[in-house]
Amino acid sequence: MSKTIIVRHPNDLTVNWAQQVIDRHSSDSRVSQVAIVSIDVGTTTRVRLNVGHNGPDTLPRQWFVKLPSLARQARLITALPRLLETEVRFYTEIAHAIPLSKPGLLAAQSRFGRGSTLVLDDVSKSGAIPGSPDNALTAAQVALVVKNLALFHAHFWNKVHLDRDYRWLTGPVRRLEDNLGTALAVPLMKRGLRLSGSLVPKSLYPATINYARHRRTAMRFLSEGPQTLVHHDCHAGNLFWDQSEPGFLDWQLVRTGEGISDIAYLLSTALNPETRRHQERSLIESYARMLVDNGIEGVDTETLWQRYRAHLTYPFEAMMVTLAVGGMMDLNSNLELIRRTAAAVEDLDAFSALPI
Repeated sequence: MSKTIIVRHPNDLTVNWAQQVIDRHSSDSRVSQVAIVSIDVGTTTRVRLNVGHNGPDTLPRQWFVKLPSLARQARLITALPRLLETEVRFYTEIAHAIPLSKPGLLAAQSRFGRGSTLVLDDVSKSGAIPGSPDNALTAAQVALVVKNLALFHAHFWNKVHLDRDYRWLTGPVRRLEDNLGTALAVPLMKRGLRLSGSLVPKSLYPATINYARHRRTAMRFLSEGPQTLVHHDCHAGNLFWDQSEPGFLDWQLVRTGEGISDIAYLLSTALNPETRRHQERSLIESYARMLVDNGIEGVDTETLWQRYRAHLTYPFEAMMVTLAVGGMMDLNSNLELIRRTAAAVEDLDAFSALPI
């Protein structure tokens, strides 16, 4: 059995640790130095490294490492649903079948009680530009992301083997996450409303609390559509751009779900409200056409539009909970995404699309 690469703190990312990663690819190569370039703390601790070694050029020298969050609140809220472990399993079990651009895997390991560590190729080494959560994408950029998501969703559309081969996508850990979200929904939403101030229109307050009180019913309704594999956290900070083409980062919330949920998350978080209002109908029509072009039958644009309206409630909830918990995202980015998602929910009267 290979030695563990699991560490808990950036200080543990030593030459000896890096050598264990390199040994998995080239046992004759030797690591000479490890230098931390940056540390970013959110739902996980993300560390960029420069690694000196005498291995072949195919072995990257710029690494991106994900560890459990150093922020206490974020670590507690992500520990029970085992989000980093989910991303480790994604890269080791599913990533090879995903028709999307994503970072290359160098090493990944999870052990119950020990934690998880994920080591990826740093996409910036090739000139790719990682996004920031509050980046406002252009309509053309979002159209490219929608095209990629349509290919991704069509590839896994109603595939029965997902539940058979990847039970952990819908198993006890996912149910625990959903139950935890439901149990904490009301206090977290109330705290989020208090902290967000004028960013959320007062007219949304009653419907927001009603949604939190009936979250289980809402989640059941949002799970009724055709099932596929979804990213479930598709904001601009989880994208990178390589010569104008999008790639996808941060797969710790990957699961089975309704494809239009990714589109709702993307459009409500990554577009300024003014751009979204002008583009969302045409973008959803394009998404529907691309599903059909990729062999998906029975796609009805109007039904898709109504499901889109309903799914706008989740990114709004996600940003409010992120604010309420604290330490999971840069505060200014979080507040901007609350502004955008609240505008989307208000514009399309999204709460009324739910049976609550």
